[in-house]
Amino acid sequence: MELHEKQYFEFLLNAAIERFSERLIQRKEGLENGLAAFRANPEGEGVWFSQFVDNFFEDMLLTNSASACLILEALEKRPIEQHHLDTLSTGKLKDILQTLAKQAFKELLFVKLQESLEQTLAYGV
Repeated sequence: MELHEKQYFEFLLNAAIERFSERLIQRKEGLENGLAAFRANPEGEGVWFSQFVDNFFEDMLLTNSASACLILEALEKRPIEQHHLDTLSTGKLKDILQTLAKQAFKELLFVKLQESLEQTLAYGV
């Protein structure tokens, strides 16, 4: 992966963390409530994590094969669970790439969001 691509991926990840955190804290009326709601049910009322990821991909123009390949290349060392592969339907390769990229990004974002919210809660950073 080229350095500029890695930098772009880091920008995307940090932008997603920042945008989701702001919305979550606002919707759940505080950082502690937001973190607790996110951990309890990422798809729950006011959290809507999957919907956020879908919207983020649309907003950042990541809904194409080239973007999917960029994300997959950035996350190439991350494991993928069998149940994700089982849920892939047959169809166009671009759709499969997009699904895999979105799922891989979502899993990393889930971990990084918790880390970021915990750090903010602990240190006010």
